[in-house]
Amino acid sequence: MIGNQRRDDPEGLRQFKAEFFKALAHPMRIRILELLRGGPLSVGQLQDAIGAPPSSISQQLGVLRGRNIVSTERRGTTVIYRVHDPDLFELLDVAHRIFNSHLSDTIDLLRLVDAELIGAGSG
Repeated sequence: MIGNQRRDDPEGLRQFKAEFFKALAHPMRIRILELLRGGPLSVGQLQDAIGAPPSSISQQLGVLRGRNIVSTERRGTTVIYRVHDPDLFELLDVAHRIFNSHLSDTIDLLRLVDAELIGAGSG
């Protein structure tokens, strides 16, 4: 079962996938995952690196934890966060390549527009 849905429920599976990607759809959550690529970190360490209030970081970690993207380990009074499945970094790397490709295409189009404007101005 996935949540309240059966595994053979295609709509439930699509919903599960959408919720997973929604959990990634926040700049601070992406930054947290980028930092956790280097290894497990505490909220305090994440706060130092990001510069956001602990409550904001904890809120974003709660979303990631709720989707089983990060897991926790208690070390004394400190809670350490780590990425649950390292394959997530492969997903982020693929997304990075896709974004770079789209941005490169956009840059090429902007260069064409600039060239067109320069050509029109000299005519």
